[in-house]
Amino acid sequence: MQPRTPLLLCVLLSQVLLLTSAEDLDCTPGFQQKLFHIDQPAQFIEDQAILNLTFNDCKGNNKLHYEVSSPYFKVNHDGSLVALKNISAVGKTLFVHARTPHAEDMAELVIVGGKDIQGSLQDIFKFARTSPVPRQKRSIVVSPILIPENQRQPFPRDVGKVVDSDRPEGSKFRLTGKGVDQEPKGIFRINENTGSVSVTRTLDRETIATYQLFVETTDVNGKTLEGPVPLEVIVIDQNDNRPIFREGPYIGHVMEGSPTGTTVMRMTAFDADDPATDNALLRYNIRQQTPDKPSPNMFYIDPEKGDIVTVVSPALLDRETLENPKYELIIEAQDMAGLDVGLTGTATATIMIDDKNDHPPKFTKKEFQATVEEGAVGVIVNLTVEDKDDPTTGAWRAVYTIINGNPGQSFEIHTNPQTNEGMLSVVKPLDYEISAFHTLLIKVENEDPLVPDVSYGPSSTATVHITVLDVNEGPVFYPDPMMVTRQENISVGSVLLTVNATDPDSLQHQTIRYSVYKDPAGWLNINPINGTVDTTAVLDRESPFVHNSVYAALFLAIDSGNPPATGTGTLLITLEDVNDNAPFIYPTVAEVCDDAKNLSVVILGASDKDLHPNTDPFKFEIHKQAVPDKVWKISKINNTHALVSLLQNLNKANYHLPIMVTDSGKPPMTNVTDLRIQVCSCKNSKVDCNAAGALHFSATSVLLASLFSLACL
Repeated sequence: MQPRTPLLLCVLLSQVLLLTSAEDLDCTPGFQQKLFHIDQPAQFIEDQAILNLTFNDCKGNNKLHYEVSSPYFKVNHDGSLVALKNISAVGKTLFVHARTPHAEDMAELVIVGGKDIQGSLQDIFKFARTSPVPRQKRSIVVSPILIPENQRQPFPRDVGKVVDSDRPEGSKFRLTGKGVDQEPKGIFRINENTGSVSVTRTLDRETIATYQLFVETTDVNGKTLEGPVPLEVIVIDQNDNRPIFREGPYIGHVMEGSPTGTTVMRMTAFDADDPATDNALLRYNIRQQTPDKPSPNMFYIDPEKGDIVTVVSPALLDRETLENPKYELIIEAQDMAGLDVGLTGTATATIMIDDKNDHPPKFTKKEFQATVEEGAVGVIVNLTVEDKDDPTTGAWRAVYTIINGNPGQSFEIHTNPQTNEGMLSVVKPLDYEISAFHTLLIKVENEDPLVPDVSYGPSSTATVHITVLDVNEGPVFYPDPMMVTRQENISVGSVLLTVNATDPDSLQHQTIRYSVYKDPAGWLNINPINGTVDTTAVLDRESPFVHNSVYAALFLAIDSGNPPATGTGTLLITLEDVNDNAPFIYPTVAEVCDDAKNLSVVILGASDKDLHPNTDPFKFEIHKQAVPDKVWKISKINNTHALVSLLQNLNKANYHLPIMVTDSGKPPMTNVTDLRIQVCSCKNSKVDCNAAGALHFSATSVLLASLFSLACL
């Protein structure tokens, strides 16, 4: 094989049209000069030519179109670069993009002495100057390809070419990387014979800003001859995204009377375009203010920061005089640094003028009148106030205080939360006979303190005159309750006491009559004239109408008014115990097995309705049991219990044993109760008392039957 000469790959600058044939090598599409240097002038003058650019697509430059990286410049059809307006600072570098259906290219203008704006455009475009880079032997030297986003049909579109005049016959170009054989696949491709690089679809910088590709040459067997060499494709940003406000709703608050220049809130918009270009350089302004009173320009927005501040005097920012304390601002964000060619987005900012307590509450009148019947309680008058502050705040809500005329604490005042009125109430009944008139002095304040330069004045106090109306009051028993102590069982007709009721209406000189109101047991009578109470029946401490030895009855005292008024009095009679109840035993039925080894039958308890000492200790006895015929035995356990037991086993039957129990009263009381004892058959853990029910013997009969059986043996 003939030795290969060093491979010379020259990737033309991005957007260079592919040469259509070998005969076209004498015409190189693109800018004839790609790099310019000019000194930074004091000012670029509008429509004054800065320099002339020469672009040739080798096809007649049909439909030639120029784009400049700065919105402040344009290129005329004759290739002259001019400023759109008088401007001093544009940065350090400008790029001019030329495009026809057959070719595209980029030229660079370096402004000597210029200052960076929004970062270096050299960094923005990552543009490598097109001056030749010295090639090392057997190395591939390439420059980036720049492609504007959002290009339209037709596709595929040639964007560059790899030229190798020394390429061995039969060798091929190969392109790899993200966008070729890696996802997203198929965006770029290369003609393996000519080296032409093309793009197959529209690019979106906001999706992928750069593509890192690799170029290499291979032999007919696919073996790499040189490379791979990185080839960077840079997507040039177009202004295709509007600013958007993403953090709403936007609600700000400012206190009324705030100084001019007070910051209310900050509005921030987002632009998806390249933040290093003017495509994402935003400027803010207020498009509309609603309402437009008292000034159509109540607020100002910093065009660069988006801070909204007040611009009116504190006097105009008075919530109480504003038509509406809520303002809505239509905020516009525009890219391209606010130029008319920029895209816009809007949002609504709501600004609330917050209240401060600069208006004290004032009573609507200096004096209020109220009337109330003696003995009544509740609200007697509502005190009205005016307050210009915000009704939803503590600067409006009123707090009332009685500062004079209430020594007995008979009155209270509370705030009605809906109306802000002061509700004056009587909480302790008033007595006409003591005082028919009352005068109260009341002050009103706010929940929140007043601002320092405002104070409460005379209008924040008011006088309330209260007239008490006389009513016919019912007589009052004294004392109430009335209490007496008597022994139960006293004789019928016994006098218990004489009740005493007086009429509070001392000025009316009325008479009083008495009557029984509630007498549950029907034991009492009252003299209607003098109030003497006596008994009509025997008082029984053990009655169900007596609780804890106390009997309660109610009496009425009725005056002679029109209409008459009634008072109620309670009589509590404490009844002392008398031994008038005999004790009783429990239980009264017991069972025992006929072959029981333990002859104990039952433990008896005794109880007495009377109180100690008329109760225990109790005495237990078997009533009328002949001494020689004893079959049963009763033994004391304690003061209230005794044990009944057998002296021998008995046949299966029912037995009735009379038990006598006596209490300790003086004199004592005795009670005799039959204890029914069933003697049952108990075999194999089964108790059978059926046969026992067939026999009914007294204790003596049982004893005789047992003796007769023994004699017959």
